[in-house]
Amino acid sequence: MRKTILTSIVLIMTLTVGFAQSKTETVFGVRGNCGMCKSTIEKSVNNIDGVFEASWDKETKQMSISYDNTKTDVMALHKAIAKSGYDTEKVKADENAYNNLPGCCQYDREMELSAPKETKNK
Repeated sequence: MRKTILTSIVLIMTLTVGFAQSKTETVFGVRGNCGMCKSTIEKSVNNIDGVFEASWDKETKQMSISYDNTKTDVMALHKAIAKSGYDTEKVKADENAYNNLPGCCQYDREMELSAPKETKNK
């Protein structure tokens, strides 16, 4: 009986460690203008496996993302946003994708972005 209980405890602990996700949070600037930009920018990273939550603030131009760093990385997030037509602090948007944005979403490509913040593991 004692051996069974001990084996069960070890098994549960092993499974818990195995399923633990490495949650990382990052914040960086993304150029954009309006609510439609917000929807497109957030959707571009929410479709990435491992992203838990993504939110872009139209006023501050800051993108906040929580993700599993064993499934994706910061550069993949930047590239996905750039592919959808929006410049980030690290990756300039594809020219064709930018030109295909609706008129209200064609932001000033020289717009200043605040300095990038540190990525934090949790």
